Amino acid sequence: MSSASADTNADVVIVGAGIAGVAAAYHLAVRHRVGRVVIVDEREPLTLTSDKGTAGYRNWWPGPDATMLRYMTRSIDLLEEIADESSNAIRLSRHGYLFVTGLDDGVERLRETARAVSAFGMGPLRTHPGGDGPYVRAPAEGYRDRPIGADLLLGGEALRAFPYLAPDVKGALHVRRAGWVNPVALGSWLLERALTGGARFVRDRVTSIVVDSGRALGVRTATGTTVHADRVVIAAGPMLAELGHMLGLELPVLHELHAKVTLRDPLQTVDRGAPFLIWTDPMELPWTAEERTRLAAKPQTRRLLVPYPGGVHVRPVDGPYGDELYFVWTFHNEPAEFVWPPQFDGQHGEVVLRGAARMIPALRAYFGTGALGVVDGGYYCKTPENRPLIGPLPVDGAYVLGALSGVGVMGAHAGADLLAAHVTGGPLPEYARWFLPSRYEDSAYRALVRRWGALVGQL
Repeated sequence: MSSASADTNADVVIVGAGIAGVAAAYHLAVRHRVGRVVIVDEREPLTLTSDKGTAGYRNWWPGPDATMLRYMTRSIDLLEEIADESSNAIRLSRHGYLFVTGLDDGVERLRETARAVSAFGMGPLRTHPGGDGPYVRAPAEGYRDRPIGADLLLGGEALRAFPYLAPDVKGALHVRRAGWVNPVALGSWLLERALTGGARFVRDRVTSIVVDSGRALGVRTATGTTVHADRVVIAAGPMLAELGHMLGLELPVLHELHAKVTLRDPLQTVDRGAPFLIWTDPMELPWTAEERTRLAAKPQTRRLLVPYPGGVHVRPVDGPYGDELYFVWTFHNEPAEFVWPPQFDGQHGEVVLRGAARMIPALRAYFGTGALGVVDGGYYCKTPENRPLIGPLPVDGAYVLGALSGVGVMGAHAGADLLAAHVTGGPLPEYARWFLPSRYEDSAYRALVRRWGALVGQL
């Protein structure tokens, strides 16, 4: 790594050192052997939003077609290659995602959705009890030689496999090629390999992108340095729109603020080998009568009494090690202005804890302690249909790898792989066209986008 002190020449300059930027540097410098790659960021690598999420991954993407599932399958293939090469220094797991419901019609929704995703290429759907043989639990460690597809566990089968779930559970769908990874270890490995492969990191703030005769020719920084380059890659996470403005472009992105809560679980209410647990049903939070009266008395707390959507997530932080849990619940989806550092509601931890207790009743033992959890998070930078922007921009020599939304850690590898193919003129996969910034020039596609909406694929 280095600081900027003089003009620099590069073949490719990457703006942004989050997971997208370091993955792009790795693919360009190591896998494609581009000779001079420079990454520029005003912060230390992986310190804006890349380390703020839950770092899950999944080959589960319920439509509207197979595009995102194929993209994520490629990304998971690359994650597993990295895990093999690094002796799993990135802590890749394969515990899976478990979607849980307490409703009969919820079971049917899970079944029909799983059939659709299976048809996209996820793998087979197995039902228990049924004619598909015994359910196979996920081991505490490892990611190879595991089942693919998904297992639908009905009633007692779900409770036998996961006895800590609520006793009225009607069914649970276990998506098998899914789990999580350590994002800091992954990003550090990618960056180290990129630097070993000849890439450089410059800690500085990009103030402008050099454009001459309609072509991007590098970037200027706050210290007065110019990084001259034939190709400029914008991989700036939630700063994507700002960098687009430097090219005179209005990139089609918006932001959502998402919070994560980290709480200790000394009572071991959640098995350390649990999958990523997700309750799919709407609910009201379990307040006592006294609490309800107190909350109803104040306008600022009355909102805590309204019905909440499904989707509360819980997972062990590091499998069998430690006693921390991650909690996530996205019940606000409205666009937000990017402000750093972000601010979170002081009641968020308690709200999420109480929602999670609908799925895992033993968590009630911690009621009243939600404020003791660590609340952090970041922004989903999204397109109108929640698909990344990857490929050439309207300015010659400029490329984008961004709008990775909530799938940055799991999806950056397929994105960087695709970006590197664009930059070097390599062969492109079939799904490449669906991530091009130019896709919005097609009026028929814009009509599809309006129908799909920005929440498609978001859990």
